[in-house]
Amino acid sequence: MSTIQRLIASTLVVSCTLMSVPMRAQADIIPTEALLAPADSAATGSARERVQAFFERSDVQRALVGQGVDAQAAQERVNAMSDAEVAQLDGRIAQAPAGGEVLGLIFTIFIILLVTDILGLTKVFPFTRSVR
Repeated sequence: MSTIQRLIASTLVVSCTLMSVPMRAQADIIPTEALLAPADSAATGSARERVQAFFERSDVQRALVGQGVDAQAAQERVNAMSDAEVAQLDGRIAQAPAGGEVLGLIFTIFIILLVTDILGLTKVFPFTRSVR
């Protein structure tokens, strides 16, 4: 057996032996209230104002009515939410895409047209050469 083979075999024996050693981990139970507690009450107040301003927008009210929800009832439910729920809703509103995924749609159409140009099925872009 060569020196390299002995080294590899020794390394594998040691690593397989160490894999059988039990690993210790410690975890504690965290109550839900600790996770949902707002860090700052002023931030929660501003989050409530942002959510209320969002629901007061005319386009949002039209969308609610289009889904069969009374805009006034939705506003009353927002007012009845806890601070943690309002903060969570504010975060979801902030993460919502502004353009409704228009950029992703345009990129997808561009890729489809580019591939069909390369395959020779269409001729949309002048910078592509057909495979055919």
